[in-house]
Amino acid sequence: MRESDDITVGANSSTPLLEESEVKDKKEVSGMEQWGGEIVKSIVYAGLEAVFTCFSLISSISATNLSSVEVLALGIANLVADGISSSLGDFLSSSTKEDLAIKEMAVTQWELNNHRKDQQEQLLQQYQSLGMDLNDANTVVNIFAKYNDILRDQKMTAQKGVMPPDQGGEKPWKNGVVAFLAFVGFGAAPLLSFVVLKPFTDNELVMFIGACFMSAIALTFLAIAKAKICGKRNYVRSVGFVLLNGAVAASAAFFLGWML
Repeated sequence: MRESDDITVGANSSTPLLEESEVKDKKEVSGMEQWGGEIVKSIVYAGLEAVFTCFSLISSISATNLSSVEVLALGIANLVADGISSSLGDFLSSSTKEDLAIKEMAVTQWELNNHRKDQQEQLLQQYQSLGMDLNDANTVVNIFAKYNDILRDQKMTAQKGVMPPDQGGEKPWKNGVVAFLAFVGFGAAPLLSFVVLKPFTDNELVMFIGACFMSAIALTFLAIAKAKICGKRNYVRSVGFVLLNGAVAASAAFFLGWML
């Protein structure tokens, strides 16, 4: 038998595993696919980090004797600096993940080109270890073996736990830019109180309460988006957890600022 020949254990590989109607029935698309994948993830998590960071800074500064103008200036400076840091981190994370996937894809392709039979047998054993019947596993591997790219991607995912590199052209720099815009946009929510209320009052407490209100609105929106991405239906629980997290962080920052 040649090395590229199919593995066989007497299974009838021509028998369809599923009828076409079964494949189409109750087909579900993940929340990440519905909401745009990595781009939306960058928006949500950069936004959450921004609101937490900026509101915690405002809380700590509000415990001092700084004026509202000084609080606003420090908040803007911190927002821009942290936005640049967050976007750079997102870019480096995405590009590193993509580079590792490309390298692993090349290694897997070399293994298939030079040791195809052994690689098919390893994939067969992997499916068996997951609880698949031997004949069914053999049928699946034989089908995948007809399509080199599918076989390669299955080996990467099932055996090595590495997702294939993005074939849709989504670039890491886009994630970085989106993360920066989301960070600055949502992080500005707590600061809006000091801008909007300044013409009407100089009371720092009123402005701080306004910052709390604006932060709560931003966190509520982001918590709902986060739950949607993760496929969770309990939006109330998600919002409550995020708001509690923000309250704890802000309270800690306030009391530390007051003590110091």
